[in-house]
Amino acid sequence: MSVKRYQQGTGPSQRQLRVAELIRRTLAEVLARGEVHDPDLGRMAITVSEVRTSTDLKVATAYVMPLGGKDQQIALKALARNKSELRHLIGRELTLKYAPDLRFKLDETFDRMDDTRRLLGQERVQRDVAAGEHDDDADRD
Repeated sequence: MSVKRYQQGTGPSQRQLRVAELIRRTLAEVLARGEVHDPDLGRMAITVSEVRTSTDLKVATAYVMPLGGKDQQIALKALARNKSELRHLIGRELTLKYAPDLRFKLDETFDRMDDTRRLLGQERVQRDVAAGEHDDDADRD
């Protein structure tokens, strides 16, 4: 058989993206409704920003962040402790053959956005941006 089963380096397939988004929405709804019987999760508002699935859709990695960024490790431990219950609740909502194994990681994109804003706010960068805009205006004339 010369047909490749998985495409190397091309990124996730449409099916992976669609299933990941369904898992993200369902997980966010389950956490928002407080369906998990854990006091730590009950008192936290957790944002599920992204879910990535493996090529066979059997593993889903959810990138999460507690609201305000506080108690991150407590949130990760609580999610990991209740992953079988979350998996059951997600499997009940979705129409997949298998409910994926859930893994949780902290979403660090918020930190990177803050770093980017801080860098763009520096005087040296602002001076370079202003000079670049002035050069563009001169080219148009």
